[in-house]
Amino acid sequence: MPTQSDRIFAALIFGISFFTAFIGPIIIWLLKREDSAFVDYYGKEYFNFLISYGIYTFIAFLSTIVLIGFLLLPIVGIVSFIFTIVAAVKALDGKIYRVPLTIPFFK
Repeated sequence: MPTQSDRIFAALIFGISFFTAFIGPIIIWLLKREDSAFVDYYGKEYFNFLISYGIYTFIAFLSTIVLIGFLLLPIVGIVSFIFTIVAAVKALDGKIYRVPLTIPFFK
């Protein structure tokens, strides 16, 4: 069971991403990953999520050429917003959560 501090830092990785997509989460993860396996898991999960949904956004952007991207871009944005909130809440509850459709670059 992760400590309260671990849960807060893990949730903060996802929560601070609304303000700084890369810098804030990487600072928290690099400072706390040695101290807590829970924070390390959520740090890896966040960056897997960030890279995966960046790829999905790029593909949706490219597909605007054939007009389907105009539907896909808002969907990817809304889904990533929702999954960010869900992941932060699950981390705060102390549960292990894997964001759907995330490619595991870091294990």
